[in-house]
Amino acid sequence: MKKPGIIWLGFFLLAVSGSAQSDSAFRLLRTMKGDIVDFTVDNLDNIYLLTSRNQIKKFNANGDSIAVYNDIKKFGQATLIDVSNPLKVLLYYRDFATVVMLDRFLNAVNSIDLRKQNTFQAKAIGQSYDNKIWVYDELVNKLIKVDEDGKWLQETPDFRLLLGVAPSPIKIFDENRYVYVYDSIYGVYVFDYYGGLKNNIMINHWQNFKVAGKYIFGSRSDTLFRYEISTFRLDEWKMPEQIYKSKAFNFSSSRLYAMMTACNGTENCIRIYSLR
Repeated sequence: MKKPGIIWLGFFLLAVSGSAQSDSAFRLLRTMKGDIVDFTVDNLDNIYLLTSRNQIKKFNANGDSIAVYNDIKKFGQATLIDVSNPLKVLLYYRDFATVVMLDRFLNAVNSIDLRKQNTFQAKAIGQSYDNKIWVYDELVNKLIKVDEDGKWLQETPDFRLLLGVAPSPIKIFDENRYVYVYDSIYGVYVFDYYGGLKNNIMINHWQNFKVAGKYIFGSRSDTLFRYEISTFRLDEWKMPEQIYKSKAFNFSSSRLYAMMTACNGTENCIRIYSLR
């Protein structure tokens, strides 16, 4: 990969707005209840639920069931579900360093044991724009692109030499020609497709981090954040108690999804809000 060029820092102070917005920004659209341990959403507002039996269930934006993935015995519970491409779902099982690829109907089409290609400590993975996979390997401190067999196609220099630190990324997103690598302490490192470091956005200690379209979403305590990448604009919303005490959040460009426990007795639920 090419060496990085100039690093441009995107600071929140350039354009911060919306801090006075209230909970009126959140309008409840509907609620999904059931056996829900975790969930994610794609850019078409399809919802993917992980159940206590390690099943993955897919629902469309209207809440209609589309598909179920039942092949749960081999690797146990998935560490990560990547649905950034609705046509290709990635399940990552970190304990086994294994990626399972599903089609849009949740049929298994391939699996990759990253260890067979000498990737031993893959902390985070993410889909690439060309249907390959980005992997951050903590053993070598590099961002790597691998193919459907796990073979290394590209790699950055060692992050310790490139950045002067050894980050521990927890999320990788490939969006609009850039790769976003998020470390909760050091912020967001933005790379081009050749491995050139373009930016370090100083976002720290956000939970529920996600890059969706032109925005970066996240939360901290009772505050929801939406950062517009091109303008450095940061919108903030103070969330009502019933939302910010949720177990987890997820986002699309216009919706907030909040997972809550014991919504109806013992059942968990997901409440879906429009985000104005």
